[in-house]
This record gives sequence, C-alpha cells and structure tokens, in this order.
Amino acid sequence: MPPAIELFQQWPLLLFVAAVFAAAGVVKGVIGLGLPTLSMALLGSAMPPADAAALLVLPSLLTNVWQLRPWGALPAMLRRLATMQAGVCAGTLAGAAAIGAPAGTWAVACLGVSLIAYAGWGLSGARPRVAPRTQRWLGPLAGAATGLVTAATGVFVVPAVPYLQALALDRDELMQAMGLSFTVSTVALAIGLGFNGRYPVSAFAESALMLLPAFAGMGLGQALRRRLPPALFRSCFLASLIVLGVYMIAHEALAR
Repeated sequence: MPPAIELFQQWPLLLFVAAVFAAAGVVKGVIGLGLPTLSMALLGSAMPPADAAALLVLPSLLTNVWQLRPWGALPAMLRRLATMQAGVCAGTLAGAAAIGAPAGTWAVACLGVSLIAYAGWGLSGARPRVAPRTQRWLGPLAGAATGLVTAATGVFVVPAVPYLQALALDRDELMQAMGLSFTVSTVALAIGLGFNGRYPVSAFAESALMLLPAFAGMGLGQALRRRLPPALFRSCFLASLIVLGVYMIAHEALAR
C-alpha cells in the first residue's frame, strides 16, 4: 500500500511521522544537517525504508534549497562541486537500478551501519584535508559512493559530509555545500524511487504535508541555536545515532 494512503487511514502513524519530521527539523535548525538521517532512522521503525524515503523527499528538498543561500555565491559552489554532484547522481541511479528501492532486512541493517559510521566520524574529531589536485578524482568517487549509500538506505550524509568537511571550507561555505549535495541527492533519490515504482503520486501529498512540521522544527532549532552550545547538541545527537544504529542492526539480526 502506498505510504500516503496508509498514513491517511492511520492517524496515530500520521502523528508519529509528523513528530519525527518536527524533531528532525529541530536538529537541522541547530546544526545544519540531520533531517534525512534522523527521519530515516526513526521512520524505519514504523514502515519499510522505501516508504520512509518517499515521505522524506519534499521536506528534505525544500529545507535544503533554503540552505543553498546566499544565492550570489551558489554559481561558484556549483562549479567547485560539479563533478562530485555528477557522481552522486550516477551512483544513486546505478544503485537504484542494481539493487532496487531500500527494502527488507539488509536495507535496515545498512542504514544502521551508515548511522554508526557517520556518527563515529563526527565524534572522532578527525579533520583531514583534501588537496585541490586530489579533488579532481576524489570528488566524483565520494559522490558516487554517497549515491550508492543513498540508493541502499535513503540517507545521503556518508561519505559526502566527511568529504565536504575535508575541503577547508569556512562555516558558511560548508553549510551551502551541504545544502547543495543534499538537494542533488534528494532529487536523485526521488528519481530512483520513481524508477522502482516506490514514489507514487499519492505519496506526494503526505510528503508535502510533512513540510509543516519540518519547517516548524527547523525554525525552533534555529532559535535554540542561539541559546544552546551547538557543539554539545551535535555530540548528543551523534551519540544518539550510534545507539539507534546499534539497535537497528541488533533488532534485524535477532529477528532472523
């Protein structure tokens, strides 16, 4: 059953999904990322990963388009990251064709591994640097790897975010670069879901409805960012992702 029809018929599930997007919006408002990661992780406990990914499309797309500002600096960022984004598209579509939409035990377990890898990287404090000459070949590879992970799990932060953090961007540039990469990944994910018949028109309505809690949460998160130490919030968020990832892997392993 398409996720839109299922949600309209189950109000407790609809309220749970709205609460998930509101919470994910708060995280994104505070630290600039985390909406797809947290949404997929929590929604995966209530529905198949492909259905969760379909609901994610519009909230992820529009919140990331908002993050693309300032518009004047965007053309230069597009030129700098063009080959990486080409790799994202190629990897996502190739993964969608080869493995289909995220589904089943393997997809949940892969999502758990992705959460642990991403959170472990963030908590390690590692800050490598990628030389400009290396970016010519490493950018497309990082993009393609991110695309494959996106196709398998619906989450597109690994290895995109570590790679972008290694480019010696300032804070505003990094926020814009992440917004660009996440926007391209969201569009590629939607196309991949469509190819596999997992993004019906009916899912569009539910995805659009989730814009309200996502933007409300993002606004609250931006307000909290002025009151809370972002580093502390980010550490708690990443630690929670590790716990959630371990739970997802253990749950799937014990269920077999």
